[in-house]
Amino acid sequence: MIALRTYIELYTHLSDSDWLCISNAFERRFISCNEILVTEGTVCRYFYFLEKGLVRYFFNNDGIEVTKYFTVAPYCFTSKESFRQKIPAQETIQALDDCIVWQITNEKANSLLELKGWSEFVLKFMHEVQTHFEDQLLEIKSKTAEQRYLKILKTYPETIDKIPLKYLSSYLGIAPQSLSRIRKKCQL
Repeated sequence: MIALRTYIELYTHLSDSDWLCISNAFERRFISCNEILVTEGTVCRYFYFLEKGLVRYFFNNDGIEVTKYFTVAPYCFTSKESFRQKIPAQETIQALDDCIVWQITNEKANSLLELKGWSEFVLKFMHEVQTHFEDQLLEIKSKTAEQRYLKILKTYPETIDKIPLKYLSSYLGIAPQSLSRIRKKCQL
């Protein structure tokens, strides 16, 4: 639970009383590798803090899994619109590693918005996520698959080997064989 407080305090200061309310609202859960946390078409019931592990988001496109993105610990994640609006999720979220998550329901998360620390955290975190997705869209339009792969390799060198080739190639929008060539080229 210390990891969650440390993470939130990257965004804002927490008083001890705010932290007590926040810590009581979250529940710790162990997730096994390949376990599904959210299934496309069902309502996402939780906002998660990923203390340890790696998850991927994907959707089904005519029977083919398309990887949208990955979340690496420590970070927060959810199926945003599904969680917020209580509508069916447009993606599936799957653990790619054994994970430790802290989860909170929509009702509890909303009740915490009365707390200054939680409210500031949510606002700053959502702004960061929005900026990240805007940057990601720009990269997709302006960078090659090889350039995007090299960025992932540089940013998450210890994590990239945990991502199966088929998921990483799907994320980059290329065939697994093309990714194999890029990886081989980068090792030279």
